[in-house]
Amino acid sequence: MTYYSLTNNSNTASFSEAVIRGLAPDRGLYFPEQTQRLSDFFLQDLANKSAVEIGFEVMQPFVGDTIPDAPLKKIVEDTLCFDFPLVSIDENLSILELFHGPTMAFKDVGARFMARSIGYFNEQNPKKVTVLVATSGDTGGAVASGFLGIAGTEVIILYPKGKVSHIQELQLTTNGNNIKAVEVDGVFDDCQEMVKTAFLDEDLNKVYNLTSANSINVARWLPQSLYFFFAYQQLLKNGFSGDLVFSVPSGNFGNICAGIVANRLGLPVHHFVASTNINDTVPRYLKTKKYAPHPSKQTISNAMDVGNPSNFIRIQSLFDNNFDNLKQQFSSYAFDDSQTRVALKKLYDSHNYIADPHGAVGYLGLQKYMRANPNTYGIFLETAHPVKFRDTVEDILGIRLDIPEQIQRILDKTPEKKALKDYGAFKEYLLQRA
Repeated sequence: MTYYSLTNNSNTASFSEAVIRGLAPDRGLYFPEQTQRLSDFFLQDLANKSAVEIGFEVMQPFVGDTIPDAPLKKIVEDTLCFDFPLVSIDENLSILELFHGPTMAFKDVGARFMARSIGYFNEQNPKKVTVLVATSGDTGGAVASGFLGIAGTEVIILYPKGKVSHIQELQLTTNGNNIKAVEVDGVFDDCQEMVKTAFLDEDLNKVYNLTSANSINVARWLPQSLYFFFAYQQLLKNGFSGDLVFSVPSGNFGNICAGIVANRLGLPVHHFVASTNINDTVPRYLKTKKYAPHPSKQTISNAMDVGNPSNFIRIQSLFDNNFDNLKQQFSSYAFDDSQTRVALKKLYDSHNYIADPHGAVGYLGLQKYMRANPNTYGIFLETAHPVKFRDTVEDILGIRLDIPEQIQRILDKTPEKKALKDYGAFKEYLLQRA
């Protein structure tokens, strides 16, 4: 499989090169040259396959010959070491729970797959790989967990000061070993820009072998397509047939983009809904045809506080940059915090389901689409365990949440972080560590 830059398609790379580089030399995102449809037999037999079998078959064409089959199967097996249950709450509505991994967020799969891929690629490379990652909340924790102790790697996580939950910050800052945390006096977009700038900084590239673990990296992004196969597999086991709609809480738009990749591989999905908070760049674009990013604003669904979502350019490419084609299969709606609170309460009161704020936004988007398209079956993604937003959820629902073991073991730890204001300070920090 060849990958090309969405900025200049003459800049190409293999899977291994794209993973190690993270971003193309022209600052463009890598994109697979083709998304070849999986065999009809494989798609029809999904109900009889294991998660590892599905993961291997979906990912192997994207990996190509850069990882042989045996180590790739081991990577997939190590990645998919937890469940992805589909929870029905109505006759035409289900929730796909993606929070059963080690950091209780959907990003565990991509982070684990990427960490183990880089570990494989780096076995014969004496130069350490330094992973830079910007996070608005859950990415950093998942990457820290995925890369913790992986030989030949170090991870530096940038996160916006005061804009992640307490538990999220603990997951970023209490790992030690090969994981370092940097608290940036700004918003997520500032962190993301610092990471992108560092990739192209000649001074840094002389002393570091840099890559990224954000969803701009193909090894973080593409494995998320597996979620949609797992959801459909569970529907098939229950005899499902009909028009399937996915609503995905969307910040940097990597997860929903991976869902569209799954559709291109043959998964029968009728429509995708990108549900956002008030950071509404994409919903505004679908109304105006003008892509006009705004500075991100803080919300209770903080992992979606992204003003300029990197992966939307990939979504446009999947629809051949044709606006009309995009609108036929893709919708996007924005909701504010007050609507999110109402949705959390409704899910709890009507369905006895405790969601997190991001899942509540996904529920709102699905409800809005299905009111206009009632003869569909909807799934919204629950991307993080509600305990990660404990104060918010407990306040809204008037309950006390049980603390899972994954969270309990970090609550008494002391954060270790470096506070920085701008790119200049970040560059100096990196050069001093080299």
